[in-house]
Order: sequence, then structure tokens, then C-alpha cells
Amino acid sequence: MEAFRLAVRLGATGLESDVWCTADGVPVLDHDGRVGRWPRRRAISTITFGEVPAAIPTLAALLAEVGRDLPISLDLKDSAATPVIELTAVDKTTDRLWLCHHDHEVVASWRDLDPRVRLVHSTRVDRISSSLERHAMDLASAGIDAVNLPEAEWSAGLVKLFRRFDLTCLGWDAQYRRQIDRLLSLGLDGIYGDHVDRLVDGLAASCS
Repeated sequence: MEAFRLAVRLGATGLESDVWCTADGVPVLDHDGRVGRWPRRRAISTITFGEVPAAIPTLAALLAEVGRDLPISLDLKDSAATPVIELTAVDKTTDRLWLCHHDHEVVASWRDLDPRVRLVHSTRVDRISSSLERHAMDLASAGIDAVNLPEAEWSAGLVKLFRRFDLTCLGWDAQYRRQIDRLLSLGLDGIYGDHVDRLVDGLAASCS
């Protein structure tokens, strides 16, 4: 949780995490989704919340920690969108959520859960089986709001293509200022990276 607090103090305009649900349906924030020591490591989805190490925060704790208006991007590793959405539906802040998954059909299946949640297809160009224009059309038709590609794959042409279908353009794995500056120059709507200070400085420089 301290990493999220630090990001907010440094001026992050959004937060990102991977989410897994325990066997009893509690969304928790963890990168690889397994706990314990080898060779007895267990998937979070197979244990109850009471068995989760205290160092792994819950999504509920993060939502209580940060302001209601701060966007939160969540990569749903086990595709359990319902308990995630229910947490924000209580205080009517579902529109702050950007829910991501690598399978666009899974993402599309979440649209009926809540019309306010933002849906994101996180992928790579070589994993898109159809033409990029057809894929953009399919995403828009399914009610998906955004496409998230690695920093290195974005170009001015791709931004223009996805914007034709009113899709938000997001870029991940932007770790260095040259990468951040390039994505900002392309006009991306959001950038993911591990170094909040570099992201904040890059954004400030682009606005000056």
C-alpha cells in the first residue's frame, strides 16, 4: 500500500495494479497471483482471504485510501469483474475504474455489468488476428472504451486509426523519459510506467 501512497504524493494522475480474487471472492492486489514459498506456492484463487499474507492489500483498502476521483486501472488476471465492480458501485464511483484484460471477448462480456466502467483491451499488435481497422471496429461495437499497447508499438498512424472509432489510446511499459516523451508527442491519453517521477516530469514538460 505504501507504493500507492508514494505514487499519489509524487503526483500520479492514476494508479494501476493487477487484481486476483480469493476463493471466497475478495479482490486483492498482487503481481503474480501466487503466495507462499516454493515448492508450496499456491494460487490466490485457491485460498481464502484469511490465508492471504498481510502484505498483500485488498482492492477495498486501496479504494478507501485514495481520493474518489483518482482513476484506477486494474488488470483482472482471473477475469472476476463482478466483485471488483461491486466495490465501487456502493459509493457510485464505478466510472473511475479502467478494467483491463488480454482477451477482448472477455472484456466485452463485462459491459452489461455496469455501463459506467471503462473497459480496456490490453494486447500486442501481433496478437490481433484481424486487421487493425476491423479490430478497432469490433472493440467499439462491443462497447470497449480503450486499447492498451506496449510503448514501442504505438505510432501516429495507430493513434489516428483507433481515434477514428472513438477509442482511448493507452501505452504500457514506458519506463524512460524518451519513451514517455514519445508517447506524449503522439497524443496518447494515458501512459503506464514504473517510475512515477519520470511520468510526472514528462507530463509537466509537455504542458509547459
